[in-house]
Formats: sequence, structure tokens, C-alpha cells
Amino acid sequence: MERSRRTFIRQAALMGAGALVAKNSFSAKSYKRIIGANDRVRVGVVGFSDRHRSSHIPCFMNHQKEMNFEVVAVSDIWKLRREQGAAVWKQKMNNDVKAFRNNEELYDSKMVDAVFISTADFQHAQHLIQAVNAGCDAYVEKPFAESMEDARAALKAVKATGKIVQIGSQRRSGSNYHAAEEFIKSGKFGPITMVELTWNVNQPGRWRRPDLVAQLKEEDIDWKRFLGNRPFEKFDPRIYLEYRLFWPYSSGLAGQWMSHQIDTVHWFSGLSHPRSVTANGGIYQWKDGRRNWDTLMAAFDYGPADDLTKGFQVTFGSRMHNGDENPAEIYYSNGGELNLITNKISPKGGLTAGAAKAMGMQANLLPEISLKNTERVVASANTGGDALTSAHVRNWMECVRSRATPNAPVEAGYSHSIANIMTTAAAHTGSKATFNEKTQEVMANGKVFKA
Repeated sequence: MERSRRTFIRQAALMGAGALVAKNSFSAKSYKRIIGANDRVRVGVVGFSDRHRSSHIPCFMNHQKEMNFEVVAVSDIWKLRREQGAAVWKQKMNNDVKAFRNNEELYDSKMVDAVFISTADFQHAQHLIQAVNAGCDAYVEKPFAESMEDARAALKAVKATGKIVQIGSQRRSGSNYHAAEEFIKSGKFGPITMVELTWNVNQPGRWRRPDLVAQLKEEDIDWKRFLGNRPFEKFDPRIYLEYRLFWPYSSGLAGQWMSHQIDTVHWFSGLSHPRSVTANGGIYQWKDGRRNWDTLMAAFDYGPADDLTKGFQVTFGSRMHNGDENPAEIYYSNGGELNLITNKISPKGGLTAGAAKAMGMQANLLPEISLKNTERVVASANTGGDALTSAHVRNWMECVRSRATPNAPVEAGYSHSIANIMTTAAAHTGSKATFNEKTQEVMANGKVFKA
């Protein structure tokens, strides 16, 4: 035990300044699980997806030698991607990488200590449950869950097993976002009065995979396993490869993009979910058979449940038919704004002396401040080894070793899922969605909303 204690202290001291990890208490069980400084962490890949290929791989390679991590296995239910994944990782690692037909085979092999999970949106929570119950730590992409049933089950499993889970909300590893959080929580910003979130693109091919769709044959995949706990639907290669366009396999704009931005609202404000959500939109441009909208507007009311006089509004707007790939996050107070496009705090829009004088008030203007150590946010999903994701993957690797809480813990995923599911409920029912704290259910039209 003394040796383990010294090993942990040495590892904690070696953690880089970019780790930005929170303090965490250790149970006797988790203390014994601390991986030694010389032990190699064996990693499995659950879903050799576009996201994994374009982002996880380069970010992992930035740190794997220093952190002594190694990919040893790939699990994918499509033969083509399974073989591609094993070949790509064999070349990267310079060693054999085992290909598995499914996650059960992967975990039965006892080959892995940790996994990357980047499967279809609706599968993340269920695949996370499998991972932690098999004794593995996990880096799992967002959205965390697309139904409250899955969200509750995954949260319970992670809590019960004590595994290290990093949600793929990489803003939480950005130094500019940490600077923004510190400024708001210091009280210098004043109470948040409104937040405007936008994410607009003009890409007819976004989330479409026509070349791959033509290659996919039903006999090459396990369609029933893909559907998981969703209602049966006959084989459709578009649903398999373009799932982001099809409910109930993805909530589309809410789960893919809003989940990133609404997470910062929860983080900065300390609130875990909205009080209510309204939303609407439609398929106005890309009439290609998709079910999920290409345009979405949502309005959120945030604040304490027991005091409706306190709180603020959040708006999220997204369109896929006109945009410049510059997602915007602007926080407003009576004294000005905090703009995460420019990474500046400014008195813009604040209460000026002239406006205040008529009411016998004092001017309220924020200073001009540039957030320190800023990193520009990249909108594209295929960002390669971008700084935010690279820092986020490293933070996960460090926490796997130290057993500290990662920057985006499971609770963050649970919270953004509540907001996403409330948005989906409002959009699908046309009514205001609320959240029942007692039952942990999303409500719409007086009923529990079911995915």
C-alpha cells in the first residue's frame, strides 16, 4: 500500500499544467486500481467511425508514447470497418491489433483496460454500460444518451463501478473556457441574463455517406445488434451510416452540436438542466429523405426550480443550409458580454452612465479583457488533431493513471442529455418540455416523453 501511495503521489506531481483535473477522493477499491507508472494501458476501439479516424487517432498519437498507452483491439459490427480499423491501428502501433465482431467478444478476451466509444449516437450510453461493467475506463463521444432511460442506466453503472469516464465535450479542456468559467464564477461578470448559441453550416454532404452507403450489405453487419433497444426497422444502409439524419437513432442538431454548447451553460452557471424548453424547425432545404430537421430553434429557461424570479434565457439556433462554420457562444450580463467567438470580455451592451442616470442608478460596465491562453474553437466534426480534443484525450489518459476526475465527467454528459432530450421532446410534440426532478423524466403534454 505504501508503494502504491508513493506511485500515486509521483504520478500526480508529473501531471501537466494542461490537465486541469478536479480533486477526487479515493475509495480503497479504486486506490488499488491505480495503474503503475510503468504499466502499459491497453486500449480498445469500440466503433471505427469517421470521428475516431479523423480525431481520436491523431489526438491519441500526440500523447500515447509519453503516457504509455497502446491500442490493441478494434470492435465493429461491420466487416469493412472492422478490418480497416485493425489495419490502421496495426500500422500506427507497429504491433498486431485484434479485430472483434462485437463488444461481447472484445470484453470476453480480457485484452483491454480502457476503450474509445464512438458508435452511433443512440448507442453511446448502452456501450458505456458494457465497458464499465467489463472493468474498463472509457472515453465516450457525445451525446451521452438520447433517452432518459439510457442516461439513468449509464450514470448508475459508472457510479457503481467507479470507472474513469470522459465525455467527449472537449470544450471542458480548453484554457479559454476555463478562463471564462473562472471569470463568471468569481462574480465579476455579474448574474448571467442571457446566452445566445448558434451553429450554422452550408454543407449538403454533412452527415451523408453516399459512397459508403453503396458498399454496405446486410450480410456484412449485425443489423439486429445495431438496432439495440430501438424498435425494429428493416435494414437500411442510410440509417446505419447516416444515423445523424434519422430519429430515433440520433436527435440530429441537438445531440451533435447543441450538446457541446449547452454543456458550457451548465458548467458556467452551476445549473444541471433547464427549467423548460420550447423548440421548432423543419426540413427546409435538404429534402433527401432525412427525418431530422435541417433547421432548429430552441429557447431555454434556466434558473432555480424554487424561485422563478431568478434565472436567464438561452437560445440555440442551427441551420445546415447557410453558414460559415463559426459556432457562436455569447454570454450577457447587465455589464456587458463574454464572447467565446472573439475570446473577449467587453462592456458592449452594458449599462452606460447616460442610461443609468435617468433612473438614479450607477453605470455598470465590464472591463475590456482578453481571456488568457485562448484556443479558437473549430466547428468541423472532422477536426483532426485539434488543440481542444488533443488536450481532452490527454486529460482522460492522465486520469486513467491518477484516478482523478476528468474534465468532462459522467455528470456533465447526464446534464447535457437532459437538455437534449427536453429539446427533442419540445420539437416532436410542439409543447413546452419540463423536467421532473423526482422521477428524472422529461415531460411534454403532461406525459413522460419516450424516445
